[in-house]
Amino acid sequence: MTAPRYPLEGVVSWNMNTTCNYRCSYCTQRFVDDRKQWARDLPRFVAALAALPGDWEVKLSGGEPFRHPDFLGAVEGLVAGGLRVSVVTNLSASDEALAAFAAITAPRPGVLSASLHLEYAEPRAFRDKLAAFRDRHAGSTHATCVATRELLPRLPALKALFAEAGLDLRVQPEKQDREVVAYSPAERTALVALGGHNGTGQVDPDLSGRPCWAGARYLIVDHRGEVYRCYPARRRRQERLGNLLDGALDLRPGPTPCPYAYCNCTVPQQRGMVDIAGAPSASRDR
Repeated sequence: MTAPRYPLEGVVSWNMNTTCNYRCSYCTQRFVDDRKQWARDLPRFVAALAALPGDWEVKLSGGEPFRHPDFLGAVEGLVAGGLRVSVVTNLSASDEALAAFAAITAPRPGVLSASLHLEYAEPRAFRDKLAAFRDRHAGSTHATCVATRELLPRLPALKALFAEAGLDLRVQPEKQDREVVAYSPAERTALVALGGHNGTGQVDPDLSGRPCWAGARYLIVDHRGEVYRCYPARRRRQERLGNLLDGALDLRPGPTPCPYAYCNCTVPQQRGMVDIAGAPSASRDR
């Protein structure tokens, strides 16, 4: 297969803490033993991220990244280092903290992806809070929601509610034990009609064998500085590329074939780092 062209801007997904103020019933991290870990020595992290070759965006996530004790300090450092900064958040942070994030990132704004968790948030209030942030944010803003089988019938109406405010609500398939749950054919059709996983039009694509820039221009970094090629690699604790903080990071020189039958990394899919056209469903063999 032909490899996608070189991505001018790489992306680091930095899971900077495991701390979260929610305990959602469907959360893939709910069984993590220690939910109180966070990246320490932030100046070293910031310096190492700023030293990556080429141009990069850093997507901050957790846990809930706004729960990191020095979240805004890290954002300031990353912006000062010339990096675009995005964030994945449950939007529970104060209006003041959200406004500060918008102001700090204004020179080179990224994306704010707000996760709607209906076990904790009322949809209209969440939408209005996100709309207020959007109006002060120079970057892009959207919402996401996990499509549990119970919630799936409500999602078209919720998507319409957000559209009333000019906001996109994207769906994410529910996962258990690293795999998408066993949706029925009708439920899968409904998911695709809602845009698929994060608007990719796919639910659980099998991209195995397709050249992907993950490991070269897309990285996963955890709160300890451990670096993996992509999310499937991290979950399986394989394709480790080194540690961001020890000076021995071994980036791939270019695109390499995806070895995973199910890819849930929507950043490479959305940024053209891997071709997803015509990809089969990973669930076909289940």
